[in-house]
Amino acid sequence: MHLLQLGHLEQSSFVRLAVALILGAVVGVERQWRQRAAGLRTNTLVCLGAAAFVDLASTLAGPTSVQVIAYVVSGVGFLGAGAIIKDGAGIRGLNTAATLWCSAAVGACAGAGEIVDAAYITALLMIINLLFRPVSRFIDRKSVGGAVDVIYRLHAVVLDTHEADVRARLLTAIAERPLILRQLRTEDTEEPETVRLHAEIESSARNPALIEQLVNELREDPSVSAVGFGEGTTEVE
Repeated sequence: MHLLQLGHLEQSSFVRLAVALILGAVVGVERQWRQRAAGLRTNTLVCLGAAAFVDLASTLAGPTSVQVIAYVVSGVGFLGAGAIIKDGAGIRGLNTAATLWCSAAVGACAGAGEIVDAAYITALLMIINLLFRPVSRFIDRKSVGGAVDVIYRLHAVVLDTHEADVRARLLTAIAERPLILRQLRTEDTEEPETVRLHAEIESSARNPALIEQLVNELREDPSVSAVGFGEGTTEVE
């Protein structure tokens, strides 16, 4: 009798952890597809880990498994905090952190044997991340002022001996306008003695005229051989 109970217990644990792994992977695939910091492996590990702790607690501790769930939630909070990044005047990664939190909830349900609840939470989570995205962007466009942050990606080919001067000129020009510099980096080019500057510039509204002014200023510099820019809206994490 004892052996039968043990076999049933092991099978139950196996099923719970397998379900947690599968559901965590489902959530992670969507995150990986969108190239988020917490992708397939992270969400799967969080879901599986939460399930393992809750399953172990329900097996050994019985009623005190509720406390273990509370500890799991606290632990995942630290992971979520690590996914949140302050980017200039804004913050990125809030949706990634919230997704990790929900992945832990899926794992906790699976670990507790609530397989239907775990699957239901996964379905709701996928609906939020997939279907609510266009809805939120539509609301942003229709909100007061219709303002959606726009990212302009500017690139310029300059002589490597004048890179510092062009950088300083670009920083000054951005500071004089209602723009925010999000990123500025340099990479080598195939042409000798030249480098390519890449700048990501944020504007609170679509205003290509400001970027065209920057481009025209850079073109006046004899050490700059080519300048161009592209445009795109910021994407909510």
